[in-house]
Amino acid sequence: MKTWAGLCSALLLALGLAAMPGCAPTQKSEGTGEYIDDSAITTKVKAALLNSPGLSSGDINVETFKGVVQLSGFVGSRSEIRQAVEVARGVAGVKTVKNDIRLK
Repeated sequence: MKTWAGLCSALLLALGLAAMPGCAPTQKSEGTGEYIDDSAITTKVKAALLNSPGLSSGDINVETFKGVVQLSGFVGSRSEIRQAVEVARGVAGVKTVKNDIRLK
């Protein structure tokens, strides 16, 4: 009976360890923790853009992957593009900003 219990425990442990790499991040996918961090960064960047005076942030899309923020959309002037990039860079957790914002 002890051998059977030990065998079952070992099998469950092996199955648990085999399932863990499925949650691990790769170059093209995020782990659960990174996804949550990126969601928080996206939210902070959107809030900072909304609170930035003189910026039509409603037309700016924000996406984050592994701390890299991508801005896209349309604004009315080059100064708004520069302002949006600077605001995004100032948010905690942002590693770099990719700027794909275009003029209307």
